[in-house]
Amino acid sequence: MNRHRQVALVVVACATVVWASGSAVRSGAAASGAQKTAAAPGGVIVQTDAEVAAAEPGPHQGGGQTIGHSFFRDVAGLNLVFRKRVLKPGAGIGHHVQAEDEIYYVMSGRGQMTLDGKTVDVGPGTAILTRTGSSHSLRQVGTDDLVIIINYERQVK
Repeated sequence: MNRHRQVALVVVACATVVWASGSAVRSGAAASGAQKTAAAPGGVIVQTDAEVAAAEPGPHQGGGQTIGHSFFRDVAGLNLVFRKRVLKPGAGIGHHVQAEDEIYYVMSGRGQMTLDGKTVDVGPGTAILTRTGSSHSLRQVGTDDLVIIINYERQVK
């Protein structure tokens, strides 16, 4: 997938989630986010935070408590992962090597991200592209939850 299309998909997906945060409208899709969902060609699927939220430990052995929102996880044929994650105070995403290009976008809160061994502060409005083969981790700092959007192309198995 070319870079322009990836960026366009991220922008559309972000806009969809923001728009959908207060909506339960669904066209051409199953009524529950937990069911396998396949939209008709040209169809639309809208999911809300409440439909997909799941309490999860920090990924990659990052520790602490997080709330994961895996939007469109069960949509057949969608090769795009679009996830919102809320890292509670002290939670983190553990150090790991990236298997595919991945984009992080910070919605709110503060964090420290270690990128290929260098630690940087991240906050609202910060976008981070981690390229295949790079390594990173993320830790929530401060008193407020760290809310991030994560987007990457699903690995075909």
